[in-house]
Parts: sequence; C-alpha cells; structure tokens
Amino acid sequence: MKLDILIIRIGFIALLLLFGFQLNPFANTQRFGAIDDATRRIFSALLGFIVGLVIIAFEMRVKRASLKTLIGAAIGSILGIVGAFLIGVLISIQKEAAVSAEMQTFLTISLAFFMAYIGLMVGAAKGDYLDLSVLGGIFSDKNLKRDYKILDTSVIIDGRIADVAETGFLGGTLIIPQFILTELQQVADSSDSSKRQRGRRGLDMLQRLRNNSQIDIQIIETDFPAVKEVDLKLIELGKQLEAVIITNDFNLNKVSQLRGVNVLNINELANALKPVVLPGEAMRVFILKEGKEYNQGVAYLDDGTMVVVDNARRLIGKTADVAVTSVLQTTAGKMIFGRLWEEKDDNYETSNNIHESRSPGFRKATRELRETTIIEEID
Repeated sequence: MKLDILIIRIGFIALLLLFGFQLNPFANTQRFGAIDDATRRIFSALLGFIVGLVIIAFEMRVKRASLKTLIGAAIGSILGIVGAFLIGVLISIQKEAAVSAEMQTFLTISLAFFMAYIGLMVGAAKGDYLDLSVLGGIFSDKNLKRDYKILDTSVIIDGRIADVAETGFLGGTLIIPQFILTELQQVADSSDSSKRQRGRRGLDMLQRLRNNSQIDIQIIETDFPAVKEVDLKLIELGKQLEAVIITNDFNLNKVSQLRGVNVLNINELANALKPVVLPGEAMRVFILKEGKEYNQGVAYLDDGTMVVVDNARRLIGKTADVAVTSVLQTTAGKMIFGRLWEEKDDNYETSNNIHESRSPGFRKATRELRETTIIEEID
C-alpha cells in the first residue's frame, strides 16, 4: 500500500513538472531579463515541481484530519470568502477620489485571503461540534463502531500478543503510535545488553505482526508534545480514538481505568486461560524445590502456576503423581495445594502411620492453616 501511494505521488509530481515545461507560464514574463526559451521552460518545470510538492504536503496533512474537521474547515472558508466578497463590493463602489483603484484591488484581495484564512481555521477548530448523523447516508455514524486497539511497549516486548492475534481472537485494528516505535528503538539501542535484547525482541514481534496478512495494523504519527510520559500519551491517544489499550503493565492498567480508558491486560487473559483444576484430580508434576513449611515440595505447571505438595521434600528433583486437595486464587495468581497420590486416602494414611494420634479432622484443619500461612507470606 505504501509503495502504491509513493508511485502515485511521484507520477503526480512528474506530471506537473511536464505540464510546466510544456505550457511554459514564464514564456512572456520579463522578470528574468533576456533569457532564451529553453531556460524559461526549465523555470516553468521547476515551478510545477514545487507546486506538486506543496500539494502532496497539504494532502499528507489533510489526510490526518477527521471528516468533521474537513467539513468544518470547508464551510468556514466558504463563508469567509462570501463575506470578503460582500465587503469587497462595498469597497469597489466607493468613489475613486476616496479610495484609489490600486488600493481597492489591494484591499479586496487582502480581505479575501484574510476572511478565507480565518474561516478555515475557525471552522476546522469547531468542526468537532458538527453532528454528521443528521445528514444521513455515508455521514451517519450511529451504527459505526470503531474497533481500535493500541499496543503498549510492554505488551509488544512480551510477545504473547502475536500468538493471540494469529489465532484470530483479536479483532479490529491494531494501532501502533510512532512514539511507541521510538521508545522501542531507544530500548533496542541501549548500552545495557538485557534492555537491548528486549528492544530487539519487541521489534521482531512487530515485524511478525506486520507479516500476518489477517491482522490490520496502522502506524500513526499522532503525538502529544505537551505530555512527556509515554504512558500518559497512550491514555490521551486512547481517549482521542476511543480505543482500547492492550498492555501487561499493572500501573498503566490502573491509571487508564481511572482516566476512563478501557484496557485489555494480557496477564489477566493468561490467568483466565489457565487450566481448571478441581480438588480430587490427579496431575503429574516435577518437584523443583523445598516449600516454606516442613516437608513440603514445590512444583510449577507449564503456565507458571505454583503447586505446593505435602510430604514431597524427599522427592525434590523427581517427578511425582499428585492429588489436588484445594485450589486458591490470590493476588499473586492461582495456587494449587495437593498431596502425593499414594497418600490421598486418609484411611490409607492412618493405617500406615500407627503412631499418628491426630484425627483426620484435626489434620485437615492443620493443613488449611498451613495453606493460609503460605498465602500470607506470598502476598
């Protein structure tokens, strides 16, 4: 798409340059002195080239404006020109003794530029107050729901957004602001090796997203020079576009919600997609380290969920079958408590521990107390 636009712009400039050379608007002017026709044609071609550049620059700026801004600017400039014309009529009917002909021409042209400029600027500034839905047809936006999602630096570096997008669960248009790309570039050029690696990973994830033809990605130049922090710029952009911010930054999540901007948190999505484990189910885990309580072992599932296993200290470094006893949700995430599979039956445990004088109810209460202690230490 960008290549096509570039080709069209180059062709447009070349066409204006050719028209200037052929039509030669400087053919009869005497401002350049005594120069030959070929030189005049070259000056005319340069004029066409400059006009083409000005038009393309104006097109690039206008393309960023909203439809309401364009309509407001057009209405304002038309009203300004009409007002200048009426005032110019009043000036032209004055007697030449009062206002000379040269002064009348100058005042009329100056007034036309002044009124058109004022109307253009005021109309563009007030265009957001227009209600285009009353016009109906293509101007009606009552049923139009823009689905914009702005990507944060942290979620790009994290990389899981690319996996989610490739599965087709992430719809709408992904917006990547230019100031986010600048921040990624700065991280990728950092002297710190770990930051440099994270920045390059983020750039690789962006390239992966752009290579996916099923994902609509837009890079926008909108910036907020008065706002210094990137997170606050994201919030302002989210307000302007009525977009959702995708992040895994806890602080940005909270601030955005306080400022009235919706947020999609990748970490919350990951927690929601963790497998559901019910008490009594069996699982096979690798006992990685010792727990905080006596004779406990700790394992982790593939998604990072902690599994605390009673009487598993002797199995550190080994794989064990575990029976789930309880599943608890904490602010740090989900935790699973369990016992070794061969000890899942209280009767079996009692029969093999003849010196155990505690009742099953007492042992259950003790186990729940240990779980509560672990949760408090993690929090």
